[in-house]
Amino acid sequence: MATYGQTQYSPALQPTGPYTPYTQHTQGYSMPSYNIKTEDGLSHSPGQNSLLGYSSFNSSAPSQALYSYSTHGHSISPGIFQGTNAITGSTPFNQAQQDFPAYSSYSPSQYSPYYNTHHYNSPYITGSNLSPATITAPLAYQHPEHPVTLPNHSPEPHTGEYHPPPSPPTPGKEEGPARRSTDGKLRGRKRVNDPAPPLDSDIERVFVWDLDETIIIFHSLLTGTFSTRFGKDSSKAVSLGLWMEEMIFNLADSRLFFNDLEECDQVHIDDVASDDNGQDLSTYNFGTDGFQTPVGAGSMCLGSGVHGGVDWMRKLAFRYRRVKEIYNTYRNNIGGLLGSPKREEWHQLRREMEVLTDLWLTQALKALALINSRPNCVNVLVTTTQLIPALSKVLLYGLGSVFPIENIYSATKTGKESCCERVAQRFGRRAVYVVIGDGVEEESVAKKKNMPFWRVSCRADLEALSHALELDYL
Repeated sequence: MATYGQTQYSPALQPTGPYTPYTQHTQGYSMPSYNIKTEDGLSHSPGQNSLLGYSSFNSSAPSQALYSYSTHGHSISPGIFQGTNAITGSTPFNQAQQDFPAYSSYSPSQYSPYYNTHHYNSPYITGSNLSPATITAPLAYQHPEHPVTLPNHSPEPHTGEYHPPPSPPTPGKEEGPARRSTDGKLRGRKRVNDPAPPLDSDIERVFVWDLDETIIIFHSLLTGTFSTRFGKDSSKAVSLGLWMEEMIFNLADSRLFFNDLEECDQVHIDDVASDDNGQDLSTYNFGTDGFQTPVGAGSMCLGSGVHGGVDWMRKLAFRYRRVKEIYNTYRNNIGGLLGSPKREEWHQLRREMEVLTDLWLTQALKALALINSRPNCVNVLVTTTQLIPALSKVLLYGLGSVFPIENIYSATKTGKESCCERVAQRFGRRAVYVVIGDGVEEESVAKKKNMPFWRVSCRADLEALSHALELDYL
């Protein structure tokens, strides 16, 4: 054919006879404005930018990304039907450009695999309705109704290839879970704001730490060992050691029931939890429950009940439960527990100790934080200090964030070997255990249990430990 841009038809679409010429009516075509409501809830018209400008749109209809309609000398921009479904604009038909022959319509029923006749109002002008009376008003664009599918916000790149589903999906049952599983923002938010702590059996590496002279410098300040070894002011070191000792036992006595529990020491905070009946302690008066009477040292922990009796054990469990609540509440906010003016005094003491010890604690905290950031690694503390003063030390030295109270063990009564056995039973034999300390006792235990041992005798050892952790050597 020589008309309509010299388009050559394939043999399957050859017309049965010549087309009768058609003289164009004087009235031009135009595209009226219409509104399409998009995902953002706003209505847009073709003149607006970013119409239907969401990143992904799935439909069971054929892709219109490559359609372009040409007229004599001009064309409707192919950008009208781009892959992002954006309509950038439309050019009204000029009457001088309409001199083309009419075509007899092809019924949509001939193309049932491609058109859904139930939802389509035919936009074609047939020979029966082709008359001046039928073109008295602009033709409105008929937006077809396609099966609705939820947009896919997956961060994965689109390949441009569309595979139609066998049947229209149910958004609530099929698209919903897939969308949740591929939404990167939801995944990230769940990882940062609601992390699931690993089970003890899932832990792959356990770092067993000593406390004094490994993480913190305390006992060597009182004895003068630290000042002698590292050339520090001996009187200043002893003064700071005594100051910290006073704060440790003041916190233990006033907040953590050390006066009641000094002679009732436990290895672990939950050792007497089985004797707790779960009573509400919000209005419980620990001072008048008769747990102990100030008789003498030999009768400590002998209250109105018999030592070791059910009533006495229940009151003992109440105190350890209350200690656990206080620790968990203030483990990251010891200043709130101390109150003023003790809080300001504690800040000053910490600053002076860090200067004297050349940031020993800061370097230890760096290594602890590296371990704590790993999903399948854990820090465990085994110390020869009694449990309540040990908790007081952990809080005052700012270690609560890296040592959950369940990971703190006191070896005062049983020794470090027994504590390490408990730790191994808790986390399992498949985990790798690394012992970190400065003394002979923890080194011998590590050797006996066939556990790697990292000796800390100076600040440089802590720096080397942090470096090894950063390189994933440990």
